[in-house]
Amino acid sequence: MAKVTSEALGIEPIGRLLIKQAVPASIGILVMSLNILIDSIFVGNWIGSIAIAAINVVLPVSFFIAALGMAIGIGGSSIISRALGADNKERALHTFGNQITLTLLCTVSLVILGLTFVDQIIPKFGGKGDIFDPAKIYYVIVLYGVPILGFAMMGNTVIRAEGKPKFAMIAMIIPTVGNLLMDYIFINVMGMGMHGAAWATTGSYLACFLYIFWFFTSKNSELKIGLRHLGLRKDIVSEIASLGGVTLARQAVVSITYLLMNNILFDLGQEGLVAVYAIIGRMLMFALFPVFGVTQGFLPIAGYNYGAQQYPRVRESINTAIKYAALVATLVFIGLMIFPSEITALFLSDNPNISAKELALNQFVLSHTSEPMRWVFAATPIIALQLIGAAYFQAVGKATPALLLTLSRQGFFFIPLILILPKFYGELGVWISFPIADVLATIVTGYFLNREVRTKLITPDP
Repeated sequence: MAKVTSEALGIEPIGRLLIKQAVPASIGILVMSLNILIDSIFVGNWIGSIAIAAINVVLPVSFFIAALGMAIGIGGSSIISRALGADNKERALHTFGNQITLTLLCTVSLVILGLTFVDQIIPKFGGKGDIFDPAKIYYVIVLYGVPILGFAMMGNTVIRAEGKPKFAMIAMIIPTVGNLLMDYIFINVMGMGMHGAAWATTGSYLACFLYIFWFFTSKNSELKIGLRHLGLRKDIVSEIASLGGVTLARQAVVSITYLLMNNILFDLGQEGLVAVYAIIGRMLMFALFPVFGVTQGFLPIAGYNYGAQQYPRVRESINTAIKYAALVATLVFIGLMIFPSEITALFLSDNPNISAKELALNQFVLSHTSEPMRWVFAATPIIALQLIGAAYFQAVGKATPALLLTLSRQGFFFIPLILILPKFYGELGVWISFPIADVLATIVTGYFLNREVRTKLITPDP
């Protein structure tokens, strides 16, 4: 049964296959995004706007360490998809075993470093003033669960590489449900404040890990490894590092972006603008879930068929994925342009008993978020080409172009823009950097993807 499922990646019609892969991925990402969104709403209403800003300060640190698991997972999953497509199951097993060993070594090492330098790290990421104390509480507790999250993120991508998107979807739903339930119990019922928010997040990581561990030990997975597969192999580690480095580099740049944005906005508007960016950041994670879902669904299809040298199917998967992703991105764009104020209000407490300082902060955030949100999402309809193009090179094992295209938006364009434009346009310069970077990155990605399709994806000689 499992073998038939993975072989379906090279047999079923691309449109139907992409829907089967993308819909569960989209649902899983939606639920995870809802987790972050509703978690922020709970925290904002039950603790306060400062708490939202504090979590936003911690996110890039914990996300970067957790991204190690995702990087190892995506890098190895590209190898696994191509190995299954080429009917080389032993290489797939060795790859999965090496992923487990690498995830353990990397995440534990970085958690130790993260806890050692906690007081230096938090202020660097914008945790200043009233934000520092709640940020430190959240940071320390959540960091304990990051190795577990690393294994969960790694395992989820491997499940998808096997052609089992429904199981991957469930793995993303479980921590969301657990986190929201524990949020309610720890924050609202037990009154644990930031401690409760942090333990709810860490508990949700554990729930996800336990489910993924069950999957790989059950009959549902075809990747049954032994101890011999856990020993690191230089060729596999090198390829995982080069391909996974794309994901890790992207997350590193995201973390640097958060660091710069939190500090730039704190200088421009203190805690208020940091809270504004925290809300917009949540929407960036939430609103684009269907686009990310299509991208995740596209990866195993492109990788499997590339490994099987079925290049016409690879071309078709690229075109179909871009069309689907562009359609849903346009719908997201329309909704955000129409309802920015209503979206912002969801994050703010309407409790009449909050302090005067908290009330003033809420009023500032409500009045200052709509225009920035419109600017940040202004180029959303065109980002499909950018995301699918970069994902293609990663799926087929071409690490260098994948890395460069992945970094183009945030690293090559966005970071220089937010360092330059605010000097001339103030706060507006921060927000207009988003659509400008999107447009430039899309143009560059379109050029390289078009050249790849015309010169490389040709039917091999018989």
